[in-house]
Amino acid sequence: MGKINTKKVKIQEIKPDLRVVKKVKTKPYSDIDLNNWREYPEVKTDTWWEFASRDNTHGHSNEYHGNYIPQIARQLYERFTKKGDVVLDLFLGSGTSAIEALNMERRCIGVELKSEQVEIVSNKFSQKELVTDVNLICHDSADEKVKEKIQARLDVMRRDKAQFLVLHPPYDDIIKFSDKKEDLSNCATTEEFYNLFKKVAQNGYDMLEKGRFAALIIGDKYANGEIVTLSSDCANKMREIGFKMKAVIVKNMEGNERTKGKNANLWRYRALNGGFYIFKHEYIYVFQKV
Repeated sequence: MGKINTKKVKIQEIKPDLRVVKKVKTKPYSDIDLNNWREYPEVKTDTWWEFASRDNTHGHSNEYHGNYIPQIARQLYERFTKKGDVVLDLFLGSGTSAIEALNMERRCIGVELKSEQVEIVSNKFSQKELVTDVNLICHDSADEKVKEKIQARLDVMRRDKAQFLVLHPPYDDIIKFSDKKEDLSNCATTEEFYNLFKKVAQNGYDMLEKGRFAALIIGDKYANGEIVTLSSDCANKMREIGFKMKAVIVKNMEGNERTKGKNANLWRYRALNGGFYIFKHEYIYVFQKV
């Protein structure tokens, strides 16, 4: 029979882990965890945005002249939307807003005036996505009746209002997008352009959830020997409606401007001859509905 081991066994004291696990801290309009804010180095917080080239991956392309680059949508969605939120774009164009919304697990309602363009964009999505995540509306965004169509889509998505608004209008008459009289690029005067834009912005304001954000992406133009400040004038129209301006961001135009790059010498001559400077930037205005 073996000996009984009477040696005392030292029992290791187990101390409780008193480290406090911080709860996730987010704003009502964003998924960014403010307790871990250092973990989002890719999110821009300054007012100068520079992108070397346009992102043509993950469903994006540059076949449509005048579309904004996907990196803008990515930055704005990260800051001002949550997963599952509905983005409303009243100048859908080639569908940049909708494509990036799906890439980031958001949803989108897009309004586009040209039926052929709606058809082109619809082919970029599956039939299932067109039912659950993307709703395309062919209508005039300045027409008050468009709100009924938007509301019907919101009801299907089980939302009362949209959570983010994107406005990327034509830069007055710089590029003609269609022959339709409702097209803002066909306005007879810049004042008419402003009036129609304000109607579009008003419809967007009415369909946006209170406390949520909107972005105006626009540049200026040069006409009749002087600068026409389309950007700040349209921004003021939005303020007249009731939007509160939160930021003015300057973005370089490299990466989404094609024609001037191919005719750089011609534009340089025009600048020297006309006493002006060639645009290398555009603006992103951020607003909040209060």
